[in-house]
Amino acid sequence: MNRTKILELAGQLVLASLTGNNEQADELFLQIADLIRSPDSKKENTDGDGVFSSNEEFTGFLKFTDKEISKMPKSFRHTFIAEGKVIFYRKRKRGKLYAAVTYEARYRRHGYDISVSSTDLQDLKQRFIEKLHAMESNEAFPKAPTTFHEFATYYFENFRKRKVKPLTYENDTYRYNNHLKPAFGSTPLKRIMPAQCQALIDGLLSKGHGRTADEIYSLLNCIFKMAIAHGIIERNPLAIVIKQRHERQHGKALTVSEEKQLLEKTAGTRYQLLFAVALYTGMRPNEFKTARIEDKFIIAVNSKRKGGKVEFKRIPISPMLRPFLTNVDELHFPRVEYMRDKIRDILPTHHLYDLRTTFYTRCQECGVADVARSEFVGHSLGTLGDTYTDLSDSFLIKEGEKLNY
Repeated sequence: MNRTKILELAGQLVLASLTGNNEQADELFLQIADLIRSPDSKKENTDGDGVFSSNEEFTGFLKFTDKEISKMPKSFRHTFIAEGKVIFYRKRKRGKLYAAVTYEARYRRHGYDISVSSTDLQDLKQRFIEKLHAMESNEAFPKAPTTFHEFATYYFENFRKRKVKPLTYENDTYRYNNHLKPAFGSTPLKRIMPAQCQALIDGLLSKGHGRTADEIYSLLNCIFKMAIAHGIIERNPLAIVIKQRHERQHGKALTVSEEKQLLEKTAGTRYQLLFAVALYTGMRPNEFKTARIEDKFIIAVNSKRKGGKVEFKRIPISPMLRPFLTNVDELHFPRVEYMRDKIRDILPTHHLYDLRTTFYTRCQECGVADVARSEFVGHSLGTLGDTYTDLSDSFLIKEGEKLNY
């Protein structure tokens, strides 16, 4: 193929198209077509330039009217006119007798990769225009929303739900609906300023909600990072937000007298059994609903295992717990909010999580082996410890019997 000659004619074709010399343009079309059809052209593959490969029959150019060009996306229209309005197409014969034909058009330049086919040239042009619009609006691969609430919903449903545990997802959704959605709504992500984020975090801190401020900051950071990954924003608005790190208060163990007070105040209600189980198993509040009685143990899912791994922990029924489980076969915990409210009414200076701290403390005071205590509360023994340690039921029961004070 005489590339030099084709390029020369193509330049003339562009000029003729720009000046409206249609007669000259038609003649140049035919000359270029003849050169491409020449025997030498079959030895070369020019697919990378947007022309069909050598083993395909070249047929001609699709000619678009001004009205048809006006229907193309504006971003494509200027380039298309400057290139001489050139779209190559080929004709393929189909059927046993080759009575039917299919026309195929391709355009592979300037980031576009379009291929359409039809049995009619007029329909082929229409399909080409439709494909242009589909690529322009990215219909084939729907774009992520660009407004805050819509993008956050998209992120939660498509990514976060698959990454975190169901309870974490539920809590994240609660925090989002209570703090982030009211603050930003459907504001375009590009318009969210660091000052708005700073005001949100400062407002929570001023109310004494330090832990909530930490959680909202973390969740907002995840949303912005995902927006950056989707190419919606270039910078994270939180990058310059100043946040005081919240110092979390560790749980405070109940005294023995406070234990007695909690259980006596709830006698005759279902809360007595539930608080006894919480006190004498050390389960985390989010593990209550998975707890079940199995022989001499309370079995519960360890909620601190990552990567979707489900692991059960075994807490022996100790002498302290045993009296409360007489004639009890199943455990039915209400929502933890009810238990939090109840303990606050009886022991105003304590939180529900303090029952776990109490259990851990009593294990130490009663001389329970460290390895058994870690098994009870669901702490990791480290990579090697978890790999090579498999404590027997008899050992755990023996250690559990020490909880008798």
